[in-house]
Amino acid sequence: MAAESAKPDVFQAIADPTRRQLLQMLSNGEMPVTAMSGHFAMSRTAVSKHLRILADAGLVANRKVGRETRYRLQPEPLLELKRWLEYYDRFWENKLAMLKHYVEETAADD
Repeated sequence: MAAESAKPDVFQAIADPTRRQLLQMLSNGEMPVTAMSGHFAMSRTAVSKHLRILADAGLVANRKVGRETRYRLQPEPLLELKRWLEYYDRFWENKLAMLKHYVEETAADD
């Protein structure tokens, strides 16, 4: 399968700061691409390309209303990211607990 035809995953989709900002904007509700593009120093076409990547990853959906396209957040795919991060939260909690235990043991020995 060619790399161009591979569906972007959630991690790839949110890797770009512009796409993260678009998701943040859409968390407040549905918006047309024209309104979103006004927040960036790039063309509406470039913003649309970012939105297409987010849509391919299932993070946004769009609908036509008259002549404009409106986008809305679809947060469900972010659960994959949340589950992945939870593992590392537990990892660091365990490491910090071990460090706390070590420091308290060392202090008790003095």
